[in-house]
This record gives sequence, structure tokens and C-alpha cells, in this order.
Amino acid sequence: MPRVALVTYDPGPEPGKDADLPVLLAALRAAGAEADGVYWDDTEVDWGGYDLAVLRSTWDYSWRAAEFVAWAEKCAEATRLANPADVVRWNTDKRYLGELAAAGVPVVPTRYLAPGDPAGLPDDHEYVVKPTSGAGARYAARYSPGQHDDAVRHLERMHAEGLTAMVQPYMRSIDAGGERAVQFFGGRLLHASRKRAVLAPGTAFDADKVAHPGLEPWTPTPAELSVAERALAAVPGTPELLYARVDLVDGEDGLPRVMELELVEPNLFLFLHPDSVAPVVEAVLAAARH
Repeated sequence: MPRVALVTYDPGPEPGKDADLPVLLAALRAAGAEADGVYWDDTEVDWGGYDLAVLRSTWDYSWRAAEFVAWAEKCAEATRLANPADVVRWNTDKRYLGELAAAGVPVVPTRYLAPGDPAGLPDDHEYVVKPTSGAGARYAARYSPGQHDDAVRHLERMHAEGLTAMVQPYMRSIDAGGERAVQFFGGRLLHASRKRAVLAPGTAFDADKVAHPGLEPWTPTPAELSVAERALAAVPGTPELLYARVDLVDGEDGLPRVMELELVEPNLFLFLHPDSVAPVVEAVLAAARH
């Protein structure tokens, strides 16, 4: 009987937001595993008592990314961690988009502004400012050239907190075609989804946002699958990935580009894809017995 930890976050007095977690726990137990939902920062957990720790919904990590990466490395010394700690370290910093671009993967054009760098914001098109460590559109906002002062205040706030900012052109195709999430599990395509635009004009960077508005099932095109597979092939060290989500948008040329590569704690959206529960459980059990 394999012992599996599904690693999540402590929601405090609020209900947990991971709708997949109870579904997967029940399915793993029904398949014969001993499965627990465990908070990543619970200092009382004996990670060595598990055959596998699967990062599922550690959705508070971006507020303390260095602490989270240190935990992942320590956990990986005690048990098998999926995805591996070196992947966690690489993927929690969105400067990986620059590495993907250097490897020839089509990505959303991105500039990085560390604390102390001059702003140099666009003056001829809409753009997005967000931190290199973020989740759920945290500290992300969309600006027009006329909102330069607002964007500068946004940068100043992030830099004061020690965060490096990303500046990207706003991909106008999102307003019509949305953003697609292509998900893989156990090395195979699992399913795909599409959502509407997250960043509405005029929404403050520190406002709460709906991370996945208008979510619906999606059938990925051959071009989308090709870009997703190229992105995964470019991950340094070609690690064995238990799961991955590639978020795609269309560029001005109509071709898909990588918006984000989610290798740490992607939402699986199993409520949209109930048939995916069985292959996920199968892949988790295989990894636990590996």
C-alpha cells in the first residue's frame, strides 16, 4: 500500500480552494493507497514516511518563494518529490521564459525589471506588469500608455518588497480567443481548457482577481500541442515530470505562444474533466511505486 502526500496550503479559517484535492484523495484511497492532504509548511510532518509527495495546491508559495524552494529541497531529501526540487527552483521564477525563448520556444515577449532598474515602460501599446514570482494574477495589472504613473507606482511597490517585475505586451488575442491551458500527466496529454481574460482595464494590481474566468473544456490544436511539447522539451536537464500545464495565447501573427509553464502547482480543473481522475490516479500510483 503506497503512502502518498498530496501537498497543499494552509487556508487558515477559510475553506480550502482546491476542489481537486478531496476528489483525488478519495480516488487514491479507493485504489488502495494511503493518501493524505498535507500542508507544505507543517513542521510536524514526517516526509520520509511517504513514498511520494505530489505538489498539488501550494498556492501561497509565491509570497515566500525562497522558503518554499528550501522546503522542496529538504522534502526531496526525505522522499520522492513530484515534480523534482530542481524543477521547483527553476519554475518558481518566471525568468524561465527568457530561457525558453533562448531555446527557440515561442513565448510572450518579456522584459525583467529588478529593484534599482529604470522603468522604461512602453509608450505605444498596452502592457502587463507582474512579478516573476506570482500565482493567481497576484500583483498583476494591465496598463495603457496613458497610465504610466500608475504603472510606475506598481513597480515601486514590487521593488520595495524585493520583487523583480516582468513587463509584457498585452496580448490582445486574449480578449477574443482567451487563454488555453494544455495539461499533461504521467508524460501524456491529459486534457485542455480555455478561460477568458483575467486582467480587465483599470483593475488595480493589488485587487483580488478571478484567476480562471469563464473556464471551459478545450480541444488543443496541432499548433498548440506542438508549442506545448517544445516548451516541455526545453526544461533544463530533461527531468521526469509527473505533471505539467502549458498556458498559451496567440501572438499578433495568430500563432500560439507560451504565457506560462506551470510545473509546480497547476490547478487540474478536474471538475471540468471528470474522466481525467482515473489516469491521474494511475500515474500517481505508478510514481509512488517507482
